Amino acid sequence: MVAMISPAAPDSPTTVPFRVRLGYAVGSFCTANFLTIPGLLLLYYMTELLAVPAWLAGIVLFLPKAWDLLLNPLVGQWSDRTRSRWGPRRPWLLAGAAVLPVSFAAMFAGPPLTGTAAAAYVGAMFLVAATGYALYEVPYKAMPAEMTTGYHERTRLLEWRMIFVGVSVALSGIVAPMIAGNSLSGYRLMGIVFGAILLAAMLGSFFGTARAPYVGPETTGTLRAQLAALRSSRPFLLLLGFSSAQNLAVGIMLAGAPYFAAYTLGDPGGTSAVFAALVGPMLVTNQLWTRVARRLDKRGAMILAGAFLTVGGLMVIATPVLGAAYAYLAVFLIGLGYAGVQLLQYSMLADVIAHDSAVSGERRGGVFTGLWNAIENAISALGATVYGLVLGIGGFISSDPATPVAQPHGALVAVLVGVSVVPAVIAFTGVLLTLKYDLTADRFTGLQPGRPAERPAAR
Repeated sequence: MVAMISPAAPDSPTTVPFRVRLGYAVGSFCTANFLTIPGLLLLYYMTELLAVPAWLAGIVLFLPKAWDLLLNPLVGQWSDRTRSRWGPRRPWLLAGAAVLPVSFAAMFAGPPLTGTAAAAYVGAMFLVAATGYALYEVPYKAMPAEMTTGYHERTRLLEWRMIFVGVSVALSGIVAPMIAGNSLSGYRLMGIVFGAILLAAMLGSFFGTARAPYVGPETTGTLRAQLAALRSSRPFLLLLGFSSAQNLAVGIMLAGAPYFAAYTLGDPGGTSAVFAALVGPMLVTNQLWTRVARRLDKRGAMILAGAFLTVGGLMVIATPVLGAAYAYLAVFLIGLGYAGVQLLQYSMLADVIAHDSAVSGERRGGVFTGLWNAIENAISALGATVYGLVLGIGGFISSDPATPVAQPHGALVAVLVGVSVVPAVIAFTGVLLTLKYDLTADRFTGLQPGRPAERPAAR
């Protein structure tokens, strides 16, 4: 049963109980695993085990995301309009749990196909999995804005979530490649294991949020009106812009990690070590980033996180000269930025939804998170697509274990540039966009539900 609480004044924010914060955080195993494993391994799986051309594999990974652009806002509106004894969001967590785990496992457990046929099968299963993910993730992301009225309490609520994200990304980036190895049977086992983890996490979040407080409004408009409000929300559009840039940069790095380990570091089994350096900071720096956000506000903290991504990406280019130890140091710096971006972007998304609910008096956070989720999924796939295209430009030759090939020099250059300079430039673009974001703590001060927010002074 969801605890229903009337919207509180901004100076007396609702405190989310620890057991609810923990229960909500468990669901992030779904988010991190589904975004990380396909972004990290699916491109490599198709090009190295199924003999799918790199350019085709990149396109296959991106095409299902066109469906997300239609489906996610619809799921968001459906959850906005849902009325049940479980609240508006939680029934959809169960719907996603019925679809995603099985289809995720099926992506890596297909018939003995290669080339175009294999690409078609993987793409179809990825489409079904993306549908299940939308049913779960869109309502899941809308929940923090409706659990508390506190600007900084929303960051505190998400601290445990980001710890679980860090653990989950570590599992995805370290354990998943170890299970998968370099064989079809290994990838099949990995899909089954992580499908089971997805199911446990999705059910865990459903039961763990049973007593979550609810401080959101009870009314909602039409989908057209909600989308119009979304388009007119400058804070949301800016947040979507700079978060997309940072997530695209990370997505390219994720897709390139196995190639970087195999061809630049000369260690095909080094993907797990690269990922340990990347996700390690996420496990230990969440409270640090929370303090930075209080001191610099969330915008300043996000700028700092983007700067870490930019500088770390540029540092990677010197790996052939300075060696593996230096490469891991650069990846660790990227990991610091990645940890900050992951925590702050979802806290800022909750701020945007809470701000909209306060000034409109309507519940339309599901549509906000619906479009956010669609763009986030597209960006995660676009990272692999961009990296695949960079490999294609460099002349990378796809293969399977039975017929290994020697890569040309251009392909080796593409492997390195694609995982360093390209994402660094994109991350810096995100920093420039963050400078324009102005939904700070000061704008929440004195804001009363249902009253128009004071417009910021012209710049």
